[in-house]
Amino acid sequence: MGTLTGCSFTPVLFNFLLSIPRSDAYRERIRLPELRKSRKSCFLCRESLYKLKRTGSCTNFGEFRCFSANNDSNGNGESSDSSRDSNAKATKTALPEQPAEEFDSDKTAPPASVSSRPQNISPVRPVYNNFQVDSFKLMELLGPEKVDPADVKLIKEKLFGYSTFWVTKEEPFGDLAEGILFLGNLRGKREEVFAKLQSQLVEVTGHKYNLFMVEEPNSEGLDPRGGPRVSFGLLPKEVSEPGPTTLWQYVIALLLFLLTTGSSVELGIASQLNRLPPEVVKYFTDPNATEPPDMELLFPFVESALPLAYGVLGVLLFHEVGHFLAAFPKKVQLSIPFFIPNITLGSFGAITQFKSILPDRSTKVDISIAGPFAGAALSLSMFAVGLLLSLNQDAAGDLVQVPSMLFQGSLLLGLVSRATLGYAAMHAATVSIHPLVIAGWCGLTTSAFNMLPVGCLDGGRAVQGAFGKNALIGYGLTTYTLLGLGVLGGPLSLPWGLYVLICQRNPEKPCLNDVTDVGTWRKTLVLLSIFLVVFTLLPVWDELAEELGIGLVTTF
Repeated sequence: MGTLTGCSFTPVLFNFLLSIPRSDAYRERIRLPELRKSRKSCFLCRESLYKLKRTGSCTNFGEFRCFSANNDSNGNGESSDSSRDSNAKATKTALPEQPAEEFDSDKTAPPASVSSRPQNISPVRPVYNNFQVDSFKLMELLGPEKVDPADVKLIKEKLFGYSTFWVTKEEPFGDLAEGILFLGNLRGKREEVFAKLQSQLVEVTGHKYNLFMVEEPNSEGLDPRGGPRVSFGLLPKEVSEPGPTTLWQYVIALLLFLLTTGSSVELGIASQLNRLPPEVVKYFTDPNATEPPDMELLFPFVESALPLAYGVLGVLLFHEVGHFLAAFPKKVQLSIPFFIPNITLGSFGAITQFKSILPDRSTKVDISIAGPFAGAALSLSMFAVGLLLSLNQDAAGDLVQVPSMLFQGSLLLGLVSRATLGYAAMHAATVSIHPLVIAGWCGLTTSAFNMLPVGCLDGGRAVQGAFGKNALIGYGLTTYTLLGLGVLGGPLSLPWGLYVLICQRNPEKPCLNDVTDVGTWRKTLVLLSIFLVVFTLLPVWDELAEELGIGLVTTF
């Protein structure tokens, strides 16, 4: 493997030293390297030798070390003993003696053109050894593929110009600077120019690169035609496009689905608290209980827990179907959902990734809100039907007893329940409700959590598409603060916040057209959704719950 040639200079002031009276023994100790005239010597070596012979002195030339692979020195830049002896002889003939009387205290100051820094200062240019050079090459091999400079030159000649986009500057683009960002001046309507550039890019380079239209970073003003100033980013397809779903991801998704099914059944069993054997209830409610009961006692209650489990799984299914139905017309591919089990709600939802680049921000908003809206629609239907069945005296055998404090977990759902069931039913220690109320409640809470405007959640994607990445940062910080203080979600705020920080904290990648506005009605819909999310996850404090009659507040 070849190595780079490296040279370093250490200038030393020799006028002062050579002008001092000295003996032959002293002169023998001054050894300057001989610069051999050889074709194998580097250009810098031959140039320095020429200056040395021409001037007959070494005023500006002190120590010269060449690390060229063709040099006669060893790996450390030190010459052999034989070359040192020849260098000493060459020094005697090449440097004439100066008379001792030329030395004067007024002449000891170095000339202005000569550096007076000491020898221990590092060379002006860095010297890389073989290991460093090999490391750089290894980083280039292991790193992402970058844009070919020849393609960049071709794209600038064929795509950009007076009629489309006049390039004035280039910057790195992408997470690892694997692309090129073209900055300049737009010469037409941005959507028409972008469509023209995309078609020409395919003609010039084929399906090798993806072209992104993004807002110009650190722009000082708006575009004269209206809207923000734009730039165009170029990334290789294999870097910018998501990879396919692997076999291990399918296996993990299946295992998570089985765990989510188990947690949903567990929720159905826990909803029958008033019917469970006393030893089972004591084990799960008494913190001092240490001896676990016989789990076979729970088998008779599994069948009665299935309707609630079906309701929770149905909400998850509707959620994912909503995403896929919104993505299909836009030709956007989605990954298999990775369900997140939770024993309190049955599930925290699912992680669904984009497996293709989104064409524009409107598509991002539509796909993001379609899932929560579909899941919330089914959950609201079950919640409403369950409340109505709770008023039916004929269905008393199907009702379950739940603590009235459950309805204090959501301001919006608590008010709806209070308005439907009445003050007398709600202002008690326990409330008789149909299992569909629990399924609808859990589904609405899960949909609300997923619509929080933070990270890569559905709400975060919707806010990023409607208002931009900078707006998402502000919404995200506010959401994290409210979750950390327990203002949203009550006892579930901490586990949900940890889940988002671990799995969903990063924002979504930009669209191909990441500049065009999504329209007023989409922005209004996103803001209305966030408003409903806050009222769904906002708990009812004791004073308000007592005043509204939501649950029985016990004071000591």
